[in-house]
Amino acid sequence: MRKFISMDFFQNLGKAFMLPVALLSALGLMLGIGSALMTPQLVEVIPFLGNGVIVFIAKFLAMTGAFGFQNLPALFAVAIPIALAKYEKGVAGFAGLVGFYMMHNSANFMLIQQNLLADKSSLINNGQTFILGVQTVDMGVLGGIIAGLIVYNLHRKYYKVQLPDALSFFSGARFVPIITAITMSLFGLALPFIWPPIAHLINSAGRSLVSTGIFAPFFFGMGERLLLPFGLHHILVALIRFTPAGGEMLVNGHMVYGALNIFYAQLADHTTGQFNPMATQFLSQGKMPTFLFGLPGAALAIYHTAKPENRSQIKGVLISGVVACVVAGITEPLEFLFLFTAPYLYVIHAVYTGLGFMMASLLHITIGNTDGNLIDLVVFGVLQGTKTKWYFVLPLGIVWFLLYYFTFKLVILKFNLKTLGREDEAVPDAVIGASDSAFSDKKTNDSVVLDKNSQANMIIEALGGRDNIISIDNCLTRLRIVLNDIDLIDEVKIKATKSLGIVKLNKQNLQVVYGVQVHLIKAELDKIL
Repeated sequence: MRKFISMDFFQNLGKAFMLPVALLSALGLMLGIGSALMTPQLVEVIPFLGNGVIVFIAKFLAMTGAFGFQNLPALFAVAIPIALAKYEKGVAGFAGLVGFYMMHNSANFMLIQQNLLADKSSLINNGQTFILGVQTVDMGVLGGIIAGLIVYNLHRKYYKVQLPDALSFFSGARFVPIITAITMSLFGLALPFIWPPIAHLINSAGRSLVSTGIFAPFFFGMGERLLLPFGLHHILVALIRFTPAGGEMLVNGHMVYGALNIFYAQLADHTTGQFNPMATQFLSQGKMPTFLFGLPGAALAIYHTAKPENRSQIKGVLISGVVACVVAGITEPLEFLFLFTAPYLYVIHAVYTGLGFMMASLLHITIGNTDGNLIDLVVFGVLQGTKTKWYFVLPLGIVWFLLYYFTFKLVILKFNLKTLGREDEAVPDAVIGASDSAFSDKKTNDSVVLDKNSQANMIIEALGGRDNIISIDNCLTRLRIVLNDIDLIDEVKIKATKSLGIVKLNKQNLQVVYGVQVHLIKAELDKIL
C-alpha cells in the first residue's frame, strides 16, 4: 500500500511544482517583453521605443516579472501543501507560509546566537542570504520545497486533531499553523549546521551532470520525455531549473541557483551582455527543434501513412495537435497518439528530443524560458537580439522536421505499426471527439455542461463505480486517478469517453488523457462525486 501511495505522492508533488512554475512562466513572459523593449539593438532599430512612456512601461513589466524568481522559495512553500492536502487546502497554504518564515527566522536566531551571522559583504562566501527581510541560510528553492513537504505532513496528521475541552478552540484545522510554527522553529535551529553538508552534496551532483559536457543537455532532454508518460518529469525539471543541479552563477552581486533562475536573473539585469549558455542549455532552446519542427514532421508522417480513406477523419486531430504543440508548447495530444500504439516511436522521439537539446547547445544558442514554443522563440530569442543566436533554430528545425518525418514514416511502414488512421477498424469517434473538445468547443454553454456531465458519469461507471474510486486529480492534460482495484475498469468505456489514451502505473494508479480541457472534466467529476 505504501508503494502505491508513494507513486501517487510523487505524481501530486510534480503537480504541486506546476502551480508556481505556471506563475513563473507567465511572469517570465512579462520580464522577457520588458527586457526586450529595453534592448539597445531593438531601440536602435525602432527609436520610438526610447520614448519615456514606453521605457516606463518596459521597466514596469520587467519589475513585475522579476517577482517570480525573487520569491520562488516562498511560492513553493505555499503551493506544495495546497496541492498535496486533500482537505482544508486554505489552512495548508497559510501554514506553509507560516512554516517557511518561522524556519528562516529561527535559523537567523541561531546564526546570531552562535556568532555565525555573516557581514553583508560576505553573504555569498558564507552561504547566507536575505529571505523575506531575514538574513538566513541560503537554501534556495529547496528550502521552500522542504518546508512545504514538512508542513503537508503536519497538516495531514493534525488537521482533525481533538484537544481537551479547555483547549478545544485550537482543535482541528486551527492547530495546524500552531504546530507548524513550533516544528519549523525547531527545525530552523538546526539549519546552520545540517544544511552546509547537504548543499555540498547537491552541488557535487550538479557538477557531475555538467561534467558530462555536451551530453548533459542530451540526458536531460531525453530523461524529461521518458518520464512524461508517468507524470514524473516535473520533478526532474524542477531540480534542474531551480536547484544547484542546474548550475550556479553570481548575477548582479547575488548568487543564483538553477538554470531558469540564472536566466531570469540575467534577463532582469540590464548589464547582461550574453546569457549563460550553461543555463540555457536546459531551457526552451533545446525543445524548439522537436516542438516547433520535429513533432509536426511526425504528424505529417502519421497522416501520409494512414489509410487514404481515413485521412480526412484524422486531419483535424493532427492539425489541432500541431497547433497546440507549436503555439502553446503542449505536446501530449501528439505524443499520446503514438505512445500507446507504437511505443518504440516514443523512445525514438525521446532520443531525438535529447539530441535537439544537445545540438542547440553545440550551436551556442541562448534562448531561455520554459515552454519551447513559438512565443518563447519570438520573445526570448528574436526580441533579445542576435546575441541569442535564435537564427540557428530555423535551419536546425528544418533538419529535425525531415528527421522526424522520414524516421516515423520508415518505422511505421516497415513494422506496420497501427498508428492513427492505420487501424484495422475505422478510426474511433472518441479519438476525433477528444481532439475537438481539447482545443475548441463550438457548442453553447448549456450543451457543454450537459456533455461534460454525461461524460463524467460515463467515466465514473468505466472506472468501476464510485466505490472503486479513492481519489481523482488532474494535471495539464490528464486525469490522475487512484483506485481500489484497477482490474475493475472498463477500458473500452474509458476510450468511449473521448479519451486519448490510458496509462496504467500500477494496481491502483491510473492516468487517462483528455487534452487541455481536462480541468472541466475534473470539475464535473468533483460535482458528481
